[in-house]
Amino acid sequence: MVMASPTVQAILGNQAKEGYWMKEEDMYLPKYRATTHQLLILSELGCRPTPEIRSGLEQVFRFQRYSGHFLTKLPKTEKGRASKITDGCCLDGNILFYMNRFGYLDDPRVQKLIDFLVGVHSAKDAGWSCRAYPIDPDGVFPVNCYMGAVKVLKALAIMPEKARSEPIRHVIDREVENLLENGVYRYRRNPDGGRKEKAGWKRFGFPIFYQSDVLEVLETLTRLGVRDPRMRDSIGLVEEYQGEDGRWLLKNSFNGKMWVNIEEKKKPSKWITLKAFNVLKGYYTD
Repeated sequence: MVMASPTVQAILGNQAKEGYWMKEEDMYLPKYRATTHQLLILSELGCRPTPEIRSGLEQVFRFQRYSGHFLTKLPKTEKGRASKITDGCCLDGNILFYMNRFGYLDDPRVQKLIDFLVGVHSAKDAGWSCRAYPIDPDGVFPVNCYMGAVKVLKALAIMPEKARSEPIRHVIDREVENLLENGVYRYRRNPDGGRKEKAGWKRFGFPIFYQSDVLEVLETLTRLGVRDPRMRDSIGLVEEYQGEDGRWLLKNSFNGKMWVNIEEKKKPSKWITLKAFNVLKGYYTD
């Protein structure tokens, strides 16, 4: 039923016969219509890895560098494929997520990506560096990209426990603690040194691509079995936002920018409701 849905059919209907969306040489632009965005949406919708989707995944592998890292443009030379650039953990995290969802976890190319992410992870400061973060170092508490780290942790959280090596478990533990230290969404810094919430994270959305929100973080933490008093404030937000009909609204949307609109903004959302239910069940159920 998922594969036959209008949403999935619209996305696959805009795929080039070679497997990419929009541009063969750029898997990221234009945003929300290019290759990596489509594979992320399809994985979150619960699609199975059909030949068309596998063709798209193989297109993405063409962007992988020798280090295991992915960049958004096709390398034109061996020097380009040997790039030493290490930032962009949101991209790598999302790629790892959908590769895992589509059954590619044991692929040597995916294992190379995992090795890269573990290797450049900052155990001291937590997270991964990014040239785009932060815009104002004095305005945040985390040293490294906070939102991008959520994407990597989300991908690691759906790995089977038996597939998590000791180094991977160390990364997970450090990132979990970093999220809890920052109150999930209170990682911004006031001029007086106090904590300030990231207001946008209180507007739940689906899909959210490189962005994040409280619900995505809580879904990741509860999937890892985390129950900590420092989550209580965020759990309270989820409970507060439930409507009288028992459902949750879609408050953040990229409709109009994707190939097809997914649900309707400010209306009850089956995807947000499902995620919120799973979060509350994971937090409260022994």
